[in-house]
Amino acid sequence: MADVVRSAIELANSEGRTAVVPFITIGHPTLEASIDCVEAVVGAGADVVELGVPFSDPLAEGPVIQASSFKALENGITVSDCIAAAAELRSRGITAPFALMGYYNPILSYGSDRFCKDASQAGVNGLIVPDLPTEEAGPLLEISRKYDLSLIPLVALTSPEARVKAACETASGFVYCVSTLGVTGARNEISGRVRGLVDIVKRHTDIPTGVGFGVSTSEHVAEIGDFADAAVVGSALIRAIDDGPVASAPERAAKFIRDLSGGSVRKKETTS
Repeated sequence: MADVVRSAIELANSEGRTAVVPFITIGHPTLEASIDCVEAVVGAGADVVELGVPFSDPLAEGPVIQASSFKALENGITVSDCIAAAAELRSRGITAPFALMGYYNPILSYGSDRFCKDASQAGVNGLIVPDLPTEEAGPLLEISRKYDLSLIPLVALTSPEARVKAACETASGFVYCVSTLGVTGARNEISGRVRGLVDIVKRHTDIPTGVGFGVSTSEHVAEIGDFADAAVVGSALIRAIDDGPVASAPERAAKFIRDLSGGSVRKKETTS
């Protein structure tokens, strides 16, 4: 399996940078604008992009991403549209890795094998399914491997080490370390507890670690770069996209990522 998600993060790290992984809801504020925003953030330096599949009951999401998901659903966006968006981006020459980020019910409704096959053919490289625990991920893991897709697990501050170890044993792409006990949403600071979670992950795998939930500033990215390999940002980017006319959303998205990437040079590199 060619793990291009992992390779992109490791390439950023080899350049002395913390990889930046933005999340964009496909279909928000419009389908075309979301596709343009993905192209814009890649041009601004994003290393991997999470393509959000809208869902009516996104349990892990805070109000900002929930609202973006509901807007996309109001726009009639389907799973097929999200896969087609990836294909459109590939047709524009975008080569950065994509991970579809969505809940398990739409995948099951679409058909897991068909979903993975179509996603892979469209140029998707990974999957993130926040409501699929490691203990129940076996069937999707088998199918995702068949179609050369990384199944990226999430681990939480409350996860026992045995569960973290189990997630690491089947992980590919990166291990997504959730930095808070709540839902997604920009916060003023990164929880110090997530350092301990990353340390546990690194005891059990050499796959890159990504920290998300609450990341919103270049200072956060710099802090994460001291102990992890990638910073995942969602709500703060969605807010930037919403902060003005739809027509200029891609420009705001690009500026946000350029500003955020100012913290992507690791402190341990800059102080050596």
